[in-house]
Amino acid sequence: MASFTRSEEQLKPDPRFQDRVLSKFINCVMQGGEKATAMRVVYGALDLIQAKLDKEKPETLPKTAIEIFHKGLDNVRPVVEVRSKRVGGANYQVPMQLNKRRQQSLAFRWMIEAAREEKGKPLANRLAKEFWDAAKGEGKAVTTKDNTHRMADANKAFAHFAW
Repeated sequence: MASFTRSEEQLKPDPRFQDRVLSKFINCVMQGGEKATAMRVVYGALDLIQAKLDKEKPETLPKTAIEIFHKGLDNVRPVVEVRSKRVGGANYQVPMQLNKRRQQSLAFRWMIEAAREEKGKPLANRLAKEFWDAAKGEGKAVTTKDNTHRMADANKAFAHFAW
């Protein structure tokens, strides 16, 4: 059995896919306590992805929408980030390893921000596009992850300040 923290034990899996990660993502999309709206948006995005999968049948991508969601999240999850550390009057950008929980929360945040930044279409369509692009290793959220990794790589000379 996986080791869950108390909050993860209380989190119920989502009703459609029985997936705790998706349930957490729905909670992150939710604004103003309107969970039904957040569920409609996320499920709408997954329905759009499933319709696209049924129509196109790409070989490189998974066969179901929930697998696309998870593959996209894996592609957006960062391994390191830079944190500002003050040492002797100078600020250094110090690369730090991330734990699984922080990786997931950053991935969620970047996916949602990328979808919300784009205007003009319903949020479900924008989220579906972001999931699809992330699963292919493209899109704004993946670019954000790449930039974070690039910054950490550029500042690895200061890694010895990570304590």
